[in-house]
Amino acid sequence: MPTIHPKDENPYILDAESAAEMTRLLQQDQLLTKGMGALLPAQIDPAQIHDVLDIGCGPGGWVRDVAFTYPEMEVTGFDLASRTVEYAQAMAKAQRLDNAHYVVMDALKPLGFPDNSFDFVNGRFLFGFMSKTTWPQLVKECIRILRPGGFLRLTEAEVPMGTSLAAEKLYHKLAEAMSKGGRTFSPDGRLVGVIPVIGALLREAGFQQVQHTAHILECSAGQEAWHSFYQDFKIGVALGEPFLLKAGVISKEEYDAAYQQALADILSDDFCGIWLYASVVGQKPAG
Repeated sequence: MPTIHPKDENPYILDAESAAEMTRLLQQDQLLTKGMGALLPAQIDPAQIHDVLDIGCGPGGWVRDVAFTYPEMEVTGFDLASRTVEYAQAMAKAQRLDNAHYVVMDALKPLGFPDNSFDFVNGRFLFGFMSKTTWPQLVKECIRILRPGGFLRLTEAEVPMGTSLAAEKLYHKLAEAMSKGGRTFSPDGRLVGVIPVIGALLREAGFQQVQHTAHILECSAGQEAWHSFYQDFKIGVALGEPFLLKAGVISKEEYDAAYQQALADILSDDFCGIWLYASVVGQKPAG
């Protein structure tokens, strides 16, 4: 799940600058990267990549992982949450990663980078602060700042599926609340619905060789991701409570009952669940 900020002037729907959210996002970074199998897409030759950008980097875990793994690359991450960026900078300094850089920037506005600045642009789980109208704008900005032949990868998720009725209820209520604000592509508001349209967004912006890769993270009891998924749900859904209540999609009493039941369900020995997410990679024409 992406970070979301409760203030009206901020597009995020969770408190991106809380310590709990930063911890959750760092853990989520590791979970997603492991599920994807690698830091970079298979289409990319690392030897041809020098300048890398991460959109909505949060506390910057992916940026630091890439900077550490590929010291010859210059890796920049940006996020709107200034405290989160400060934390990311401090962590990069502590790890002596001179090739990891962070700036405060708004992905919903024209990006403050010159044309043809990067070889690879990455974005993961951006759906929480994006909308139907801002997605095309961001993708167009990405093709502008990429060098000819450069790559864009967007990785987005759908709400998890599992055997907990209470957990699914809360996830669908989150999607419903986001849909009310024009944030999703789902026709009935029960899903996020971004994954099916990413390919079209890239092609419309001029990207070529658009390829999809699906990822399934099993979160069932006893599996490797089980407890990490539980912590992600526990923190993320708790931080999302104000957003749900403000949207009017659930009452406080209904939320509390579903939340407590979902926690118990996910920790049960017979819980089964999966989290579907997908990466879409496109290349800027070389000409």
